[in-house]
Amino acid sequence: MREALDRVGGKWSIGILIAASTGPIRFTELERRVEGISRRMLTLTLRNLERDGLLVRHVHATVPPRVEYTATPMARELYESLVALTRWAERHRDAISAARAAYDREHPVAKPTQSV
Repeated sequence: MREALDRVGGKWSIGILIAASTGPIRFTELERRVEGISRRMLTLTLRNLERDGLLVRHVHATVPPRVEYTATPMARELYESLVALTRWAERHRDAISAARAAYDREHPVAKPTQSV
């Protein structure tokens, strides 16, 4: 169970699965929609999601080849939960940042000493 949750709850997986759940999507469109992801990380995450049965990769015989990704029924079942999770995170982003700042003020971390 933990392995499955780690995959769908991964830093980049949620955005990819949400984007792919609304219909076929190309690599370059995913790259634009998943803010901050590198090409390499997008490629690795897509491969893992495909391996786990959450995405299907379609290669169209065109020049150059056109590749699209589509969420499987199993991934589409997650769609509402993932959207709810991202909305929750957006609503509470400021409160979480404030809580972290308050915690850090109350629990200062000792800085490592430098060797001369």
